Amino acid sequence: MGLFESRCGLSRLYRQEIIQSTMPTETIPRISKRTLDQLPVQGKKVLVRVDYNVPLSPEGKVTDDTRVRETLPTLEYLLNKGAAVILCAHLGRPKGKPVAQYSLKPAAACLESLIHKSIQMAPDCVGPAVQAIAKNLKPGQILLLENLRFHPEEEANDSAFAKSLASLADYFVQDAFGAVHRAHASTTGVPELLPSAAGLLLAKEIYFLSHAIQNPQRPFVAILGGAKVSDKIEVIESLIEKVDTLLVGGAMAYTFAKAQGISVGKSRVENDKIDLALSLLEKAKKRGIQFLLPIDRVIVQNVDPNAKAEITPSTTIPEGWEGVDIGPKTVQLFQKQLLNAKTIVWNGPMGIFEMPAFAKGTFAIAEFVAEATKKGATTIVGGGDSVAAVKQAGLGNQLSHVSTGGGASLEYLEGKDLPGIAALPNV
Repeated sequence: MGLFESRCGLSRLYRQEIIQSTMPTETIPRISKRTLDQLPVQGKKVLVRVDYNVPLSPEGKVTDDTRVRETLPTLEYLLNKGAAVILCAHLGRPKGKPVAQYSLKPAAACLESLIHKSIQMAPDCVGPAVQAIAKNLKPGQILLLENLRFHPEEEANDSAFAKSLASLADYFVQDAFGAVHRAHASTTGVPELLPSAAGLLLAKEIYFLSHAIQNPQRPFVAILGGAKVSDKIEVIESLIEKVDTLLVGGAMAYTFAKAQGISVGKSRVENDKIDLALSLLEKAKKRGIQFLLPIDRVIVQNVDPNAKAEITPSTTIPEGWEGVDIGPKTVQLFQKQLLNAKTIVWNGPMGIFEMPAFAKGTFAIAEFVAEATKKGATTIVGGGDSVAAVKQAGLGNQLSHVSTGGGASLEYLEGKDLPGIAALPNV
């Protein structure tokens, strides 16, 4: 058992299943970008950009290993092909200088416990000491570089910094979907200097998101929630052009309701976005798509886990009250749409799901999306809060795809070119 074994809690049996699993070439999603199976990596050093921006406990342990675990197929593939693997990543926002609490050592500990293989931890990500370690790395070994953002040159996309990173390896594999919407040295600079390709996780993300947007099976239903209309203006505009039905919940629904002249009490509203919300509703109407808002709501006088909650009999919320979740009638309305769907994209919770008393609507949606998956629908969940919600509901493994990139998945759905993907060669 490795040095870091106890730092990331998974059973030995589950770890062994990971080690024994491999991904043959024929299962690699075919996308428009070159993928790692098209690189001759045997006996070579491969620099892999991963997303190890993971949550940590006060004791410095990884509390959610999803992002680390999702890199295992790419790592196993490269190791099985006889490559030496050099990992680079960022953690938190250290603002361009070394900060102990943002060290990637906990991620190294977690990875070692998952892959059951010794992980070498570099003292930095560039410099003579790192060069020496990388030079001596043998096929089958893994080196994790220290936090890229300990250097301001990373976020500045500095060419010299990118050159230093690229000098460590023969090839580059991009597998950090959560970082590809940033034009940083490790996402856009390095691919200009090394033969590059998409890793298995990135290929999977591109495959599912691109098929949902470009060639969805219909009916195509999108679910949007969260706090602000302003956070999702462009994704709403993009989806209105593509979906058959748009289901809107969360706090952002109150801005749309107010735009329709509906009283929302003291619920959170973006008053400066009322006109925008109205224009989006009109655009949806002209396009002939269903734009469905909650028809009843769970309301409280004060947001508190122990607050007495009531359910409105209609869309109207009385003065002095605020909405915290969608109501049972809305759940039934949304259920009908979801169970009839062939493609579902979900971004954002339906209420304050972090408080168990106000999580019923969000968890019900998660159950319906899982049920739709069983019926053959392609279901995609993106965004930190909605991903957290499906995990809390215990349904993460019952959906077609749970995205590892919140901001990146949103920008992809908006139709934007993501710099880290654009930097990879086409096929």
